[in-house]
Amino acid sequence: MKKVGNYLFALLALALISAKPAAEVKYTLSKGYNVTIDGTSNLHDWTETVGSVTGNGGITWNADGTYELSALSIVMSVHSIKSTEGSMMDKNTYKALKADDDPDISFVLATPVRAVPAGAHVIAARINLTIAGVTKMLDMKVTATSSERGMVAFEGTQVINMTDYGINPPVALFGTLKTGNAITIHFKTSFTSSN
Repeated sequence: MKKVGNYLFALLALALISAKPAAEVKYTLSKGYNVTIDGTSNLHDWTETVGSVTGNGGITWNADGTYELSALSIVMSVHSIKSTEGSMMDKNTYKALKADDDPDISFVLATPVRAVPAGAHVIAARINLTIAGVTKMLDMKVTATSSERGMVAFEGTQVINMTDYGINPPVALFGTLKTGNAITIHFKTSFTSSN
């Protein structure tokens, strides 16, 4: 009986030694992203489009087909934001967002998201959102879509108040257009493996 126990122990030890831990796969933001910022004003609603976005992530794939999202960042260049209201609104946006001192808006995953099923699923993500040099932690619902480990897409919407980040809502047209405090950030991004 002792020999059988020793044999089983040896087999278990061999299995543990030979088992390779799942490796993290690095991902990079692909072209074709779409990031917009929607807001209101005393005259009409407005939309801004972010022209320059970068991002990267880290995913560990599990044997059962699920994955762990261990890292994700999406960084948007403030100076690439263009408004439907023209260049005057753009300049006021850059000023309000303190673009010269803090040129980026960033979404960074604060805690890993574990056991995400393959396919399209809504996940709960805790995000550090930094705007105008101020960082706030947010809980977001994000749609994550995976495609045979080659591509992972993330789509989400977040409503924020500009004053929470120390931003005075921009004005334009010599003060006749005054924007509302709440804005909605929409992002649709896809990441491909860079390994």
